[in-house]
Amino acid sequence: MRIVIVGASRFGIATAEQLGEAGHEVVLVDADGEKLERLAETLDCGMLEGDGSLPSVQRDAYGDGADALLALTNVDDVNILAALVGRSVGFPRVVPQIVRRQLLAVCEELGLENLITPHATVARAIVRSLEEGRSSALDLRTHSGFDVLGYRVGAEQDGCTVGELKLPAGARAIAVTREEENLLLTETTRLAEGDTLIAAVSADAQEEMAARFPAERGR
Repeated sequence: MRIVIVGASRFGIATAEQLGEAGHEVVLVDADGEKLERLAETLDCGMLEGDGSLPSVQRDAYGDGADALLALTNVDDVNILAALVGRSVGFPRVVPQIVRRQLLAVCEELGLENLITPHATVARAIVRSLEEGRSSALDLRTHSGFDVLGYRVGAEQDGCTVGELKLPAGARAIAVTREEENLLLTETTRLAEGDTLIAAVSADAQEEMAARFPAERGR
């Protein structure tokens, strides 16, 4: 297949790498020409400098034909616009990345049926793995610079809400497993000693997280 990716974000780059390794032809579009030049040293795919939400740029990327357009910038609004433009340009399939849940209904109204919702997808995978009792629940990794890790809630955190934990900037709580119950978290979810807190944690924040939760950490 020939795939056009709009956005040299971490997710966009990782997706380009995976598609290339699978033998697909990839064109990566981004407005930052210098970034594309750096990526060209290690990433084996086509590079096109320009605003990927513009019809003229997308037509250049489409060339004689392409199978899909992935809009993977870090801005939902840009991804939606790029997907709509891609549909008008003639891409058989357009797939935008959407992080804000509030925009999912908008995408549905616009007829954008194929969406990438990374946070929701990771959370569902965690809960599904926990429900199935597989140890891999705490071994989910991404190419976005963080690991999904489990931490045992201790006596100091007993009774605290997720918001009261004040986790470091590089960590975000996702779910908790409690005996046979698995819960996705909100800021007001109250934790109990013995819970396993599942969080997405960047490499820079892992040392601080380990210090806050000194008990054995699941991986």
